[in-house]
Amino acid sequence: MHVHLIGVAGTGMGALAGLLQQAGHRVSGSDTAFYPPMGEALARWGIETRRGWDPANLADRPDLVVVGNVCRKDNPEARAAIDGGLAYTSMPGAIETLFLAERPGWVVAGTHGKTTTTALLAYLLHGLGRDPGMLVGGIPRDFGESFRVGGARAPFVIEGDEYDSAFFEKTPKMWRYKPHAAILTSIEHDHVDIYPDASSYRAAFEGFVERIPESGTLVAFAGDPEVRAVASRARCRVVWYASSGDDTGGIDPTWLAAPIAAQGGMQPFDLFVGGTSCGPVLSPLPGAHNVRNAVATIALICETSEGTIPVQDVLACLRRFSGVRRRQELIGEARGVRVYDDFAHHPTAVRETLAAIRARHPEGALIAAFEPRSATACRAMHQRAYEDAFHDADLAVLAPLGRSNVPEAERLDVAQIASAIRAHGGDAIAPRDLDEVITTITSRAREGDTVLLMSNGDFGGLHDRLLAALALPSSSGQR
Repeated sequence: MHVHLIGVAGTGMGALAGLLQQAGHRVSGSDTAFYPPMGEALARWGIETRRGWDPANLADRPDLVVVGNVCRKDNPEARAAIDGGLAYTSMPGAIETLFLAERPGWVVAGTHGKTTTTALLAYLLHGLGRDPGMLVGGIPRDFGESFRVGGARAPFVIEGDEYDSAFFEKTPKMWRYKPHAAILTSIEHDHVDIYPDASSYRAAFEGFVERIPESGTLVAFAGDPEVRAVASRARCRVVWYASSGDDTGGIDPTWLAAPIAAQGGMQPFDLFVGGTSCGPVLSPLPGAHNVRNAVATIALICETSEGTIPVQDVLACLRRFSGVRRRQELIGEARGVRVYDDFAHHPTAVRETLAAIRARHPEGALIAAFEPRSATACRAMHQRAYEDAFHDADLAVLAPLGRSNVPEAERLDVAQIASAIRAHGGDAIAPRDLDEVITTITSRAREGDTVLLMSNGDFGGLHDRLLAALALPSSSGQR
């Protein structure tokens, strides 16, 4: 079958193109630009790419057209497909029809932790011989790509994105993923361009949970009151997990982790199931939030295996997980300064990521550079939360907003955040541009320090420029 994707250079659509190609379809796609890394990946996978939105891209009348949510209702190519009578669908519609029709969907949903948890779930199932399919919003290092077809009847593990599907399908993508087994990590108002208030955002997850059949399983985080409220609507069996010290609202979680101080780059924790100790566990994923992510994946696998997969087999596999690119990823070291990259952009994710990096590298200074770029991050709705999110950083470098289409009255004020951090005894600066971001970091960083770059975009190409600047002899910092 010939499948054509409009908006193929996006992260999700590009991964779908690769998945379709791997499944044996002829795949073409169009977009306005093909920047690296996705442009290079599409070429490597053998995807036929066509630049620009043009009805001529449909001249060979593909069997199916997938319209990405980057397309507006007046997109000329999408309109030509729809008005011309071609079969068309959204990205989640294509996944549901072509990959989930005859296999169970294992879906990871929640505001935070989806990508890492999805990748870990797929990795553990693969390591345990279950040959899962996978589609994840990042690149797991153990697989090398963000997708795999997997076995015909094996679970298909997918990241449950709550963003909307297409201009003709204004519903969350995750609603179409036919969840049979699911994890719900957290619910905290996000994507304000789609969900104007917390109740509309919560409704997306309520609809997801209600779609899990009675025969299914939901593994839910007991330490989040929103998750507890949403999970109460489930028709299926609900299995609770948490970490020691979490306020679980009176729920006694079946799966409980007790984190221990990080040791040698590994994150140890004690695991209890139904009150019985499974002994100490070693996870390669640092941070308290990743302990919860690991427990959720272990719980889902063991709870759905009906005793056929011993928990100790899962724990042995966990130790070998290599993580996901752009999630606390060490991208380089220059003159003794470590530079990490992370996708964190919500204030909760910023706070948790900084805490994890601080625990991994308690020595030296921790410099956090943050680019607000998402529709939510660029708005003032989390102004106060960002002021507290940089507690573990010795220096917070707050870059200019990564988008310019936010009304001035609604914009996040990074200068005010920096001022508030300083007023509370911290150190922060809001540079005028990315050149000044680099200058600030290189003038302050010295051997033994750690720099964490956080953005859900490419941070204006800052990563390579910063490493090059740090490598210069004149970049040795001072405090």
